[in-house]
Amino acid sequence: MIVIDNILISEDVVDKHFVCDLNKCKGGCCEEGDAGAPVEEDEMQVIREVFDKVKHLLPPEALEEIDRTGLFAMDNEFGWVTNTIGSNKGICVFAFRDENRIIKCAFEQANRDGLISWKKPISCHLYPITAKKGKNGDYERVNYEPREQLCKPGCAMGEALKVPVYQFLKEPLIRKYGEDFYKALDTIAKGEWEEIDFKE
Repeated sequence: MIVIDNILISEDVVDKHFVCDLNKCKGGCCEEGDAGAPVEEDEMQVIREVFDKVKHLLPPEALEEIDRTGLFAMDNEFGWVTNTIGSNKGICVFAFRDENRIIKCAFEQANRDGLISWKKPISCHLYPITAKKGKNGDYERVNYEPREQLCKPGCAMGEALKVPVYQFLKEPLIRKYGEDFYKALDTIAKGEWEEIDFKE
């Protein structure tokens, strides 16, 4: 276990390798799962604000589901999550399939198109890293949790390219925890942690 301030990080985050292989997994993490993507309250507000700028990317069945049941759902385990089509294990209502049948995020596509500045929920951006608060909310656990079959191609590609999980997910880790956190994690991963003090 690696500890930086009140964040507990699994050693797998620095020891394991991963590079998402969309051509093989087809973006299945937007469809497979126990619920939609966990969203924080401030993210829910952002989604409400940008929805009109992304809805043109969504398939008719997603728009129908949103009209019928809303943008979000409450899950007993994960709290607020993005809604899904048909059931809590269906495809995210904010996803669409491209010409190669790869599932893509409407928010991320709109971001790339210059329509919105927000990329996507941080839980999606971090995956296959998961971040969960402790029972009292005074610390956070950061784990590497790829799906056994779905993420197998990404694990294989990461091993072949020798890219550690935390390096592949540098952008979302900095987005969530900041530059100082990432520099500390990088230093620990490279075995230089005894030479610096992480707390000011």
